Amino acid sequence: MTPTPDHRYRTEHDMLGDVDVPADAYYGAHTVRAVANFPLTGETLAARPHLIGALAAVKRAAARANAEVGALDAPLAAAIETACAEIRAGALHDQFVVDLIQGGAGTSTNMNANEVIANRALELLGRPRGEYAVLHPLDHVNLGQSTNDVYPTALRLALDAHVAELLAALAGLRGAFESKAAEFADVLKMGRTQLQDAVPMTLGQEFGAYAATLAEDEQRLAEVRPLLHELNLGGTAIGTGLNARPGYRERAVEELRRLTGIPTLVSAPDLVEATQDVGVFVHLSGVLKRIAVKLSKICNDLRLLSSGPQAGLGEINLPPRQAGSSIMPGKVNPVIPEAVNQIAFEVIGNDLTVTLAAEGGQLQLNAFEPVIHRSLSAGLDHLTAGVGVLAEHCVRGITADRERLARTVAASTGLVTALGPALGYETACALALEAHHTGRPALDLVRERELLTEAELRELTAPAALTGRGTP
Repeated sequence: MTPTPDHRYRTEHDMLGDVDVPADAYYGAHTVRAVANFPLTGETLAARPHLIGALAAVKRAAARANAEVGALDAPLAAAIETACAEIRAGALHDQFVVDLIQGGAGTSTNMNANEVIANRALELLGRPRGEYAVLHPLDHVNLGQSTNDVYPTALRLALDAHVAELLAALAGLRGAFESKAAEFADVLKMGRTQLQDAVPMTLGQEFGAYAATLAEDEQRLAEVRPLLHELNLGGTAIGTGLNARPGYRERAVEELRRLTGIPTLVSAPDLVEATQDVGVFVHLSGVLKRIAVKLSKICNDLRLLSSGPQAGLGEINLPPRQAGSSIMPGKVNPVIPEAVNQIAFEVIGNDLTVTLAAEGGQLQLNAFEPVIHRSLSAGLDHLTAGVGVLAEHCVRGITADRERLARTVAASTGLVTALGPALGYETACALALEAHHTGRPALDLVRERELLTEAELRELTAPAALTGRGTP
């Protein structure tokens, strides 16, 4: 008795044998095996649209280059290019079903892309999915390529897009701090070192410093982008260019420049070195770690400066975002800085993952680029979101408790430092200790003992003198 065919599936074949593929799927046998092999994170390629778009751009550039050097028939190249254009526009992303972490140095990702593009191209040619005798995922879509040059090239393009988004978010947060620096330019407060009163400053100076440190991070991050633009496309398996036609590499990179609008994309001078080297990812990870550390420090400061409100510093007020406790009525927590702290912790941990994965490479290839990409793309995504949330839901709504700040400045022994040049260190030190032990303002003690005239006191304790700049 002949078994009834199951029309829910089509049968494809790979080197290990026959594979049942869902009939409506654009992916094929290699993807089905990869899905079965790597049920690891539950996070698939579909969660990374930048990577899918980059893969489609690489495949489109490769098809155009292969057609130009006579390796690929024009109708097949045109169908592949159209399929890639659709994917770059957002189509078929749900067909990229392989887990982000996988063995094989990204081979499953490349195969998933090859199969989806091939089957969509077949449709465009009026052929059914799986009719690979007409247009094959490997013989045509992957022509003149290897996972080992396609995947790293796509990673670089995808990460560059992520970096551009983070740069825009950092600029927005810097602008929020700059606005607050201007708003608080005339608000005198005590600066602190080791959590102890140091010398006066303005709240504007404090917020201006946050803006300046973010500007530095923007510059460091921008410096990484040209390093991401050096590609090993055309090197195929190990950088020797085996199976790629003469002229293909140059044309493929030129087409990628056109497709992406990135004029600084270049072919690496040594493709063998570029195929095995992941130094740019280590460098990018280090910059992200730097940003995370500094961003977390800023969040620590915001939580500390707003602590209380009665029993803490309470110098600034963060905008209340939600109820802070299920048991303590009226409690409001600094939830936005706390959330950004946690993103920073994640990025710092991801840096170790990238470091170990980079070190684990052997000979002509690093097999661990999938986890490198997952760590970097997640960090970039989360930092971008966190920076935006911090700007919109926290920094832009911060207010200052001007009265409290004025009282703490007047009562602080830190003012004595400004009198040191006029009184001498020993006298100033004795005044500071007496003020601390008696609770009396140091300036009152100076007046009582007539150590300085009122005019001298005004000059030495004027905001411009105390903070190193004038006030508006």
